[in-house]
Amino acid sequence: MPAPRSKALAPYARIKQQLKQALARGDYAEGAQLPSEAALVAEFSVSRMTVGRALNELASEGLIKRVQGVGSFAASLHRVSSTLTLRDLHEEIAARGHHHTATVKLLRAETPKPALARRFGVAEGLELFHSVILHAESGRALQLEDRWVNPAEAPDYLQQDFSVITPTHYLFGATALWSARYAIEAARPSANEARWLGIARDEPCLVVTRETRSRSAVITRARLVHPGAAYAIEGEFSP
Repeated sequence: MPAPRSKALAPYARIKQQLKQALARGDYAEGAQLPSEAALVAEFSVSRMTVGRALNELASEGLIKRVQGVGSFAASLHRVSSTLTLRDLHEEIAARGHHHTATVKLLRAETPKPALARRFGVAEGLELFHSVILHAESGRALQLEDRWVNPAEAPDYLQQDFSVITPTHYLFGATALWSARYAIEAARPSANEARWLGIARDEPCLVVTRETRSRSAVITRARLVHPGAAYAIEGEFSP
């Protein structure tokens, strides 16, 4: 029997994917007009309804702005950033009516290991910015934030007072955030992490690894370690 063919993208998804890739490459500057619906209909040989669905989904994700009777335009970077559900820890704690404090354990330029340098796309031997900050909620250690930052994307990072402003809050305002990715796992802390968090080495922790990018480069990569007894993930589902 012949090998099964891979499932092709639906026509609207193919249009959406190509436009999204073009936006990510920077083919359309902020505010630049995208091809008209009629042009996309002709280019992809599909119906106007199919093109409309692709454009509406891009608009709902904050990647483009549609103006009735005028056309579709590449969204400004701050609009793209607003669609990412990354929250500032200080705001989370304040929303619970509690007091947030931050203790800076480390803040300096360092030469990263080769694997991390490759992750940032920088040559081996070049420095990145490195910070380690302990966040507490009403006096209780909640998160140890171990963060590397690309100096080309946030050159003034080392000049900030992170006992007053969180790195997340600063980077939201100082960089052109385009995308983010994260991973969550259960893991034991390292010796330094356990010491700074005030927990035993064998205490399970919730570890979130998060990476954010601009259109052209990695901005920051952070390892966020939370004592398992002090953190929970909650959600809500309605059928």
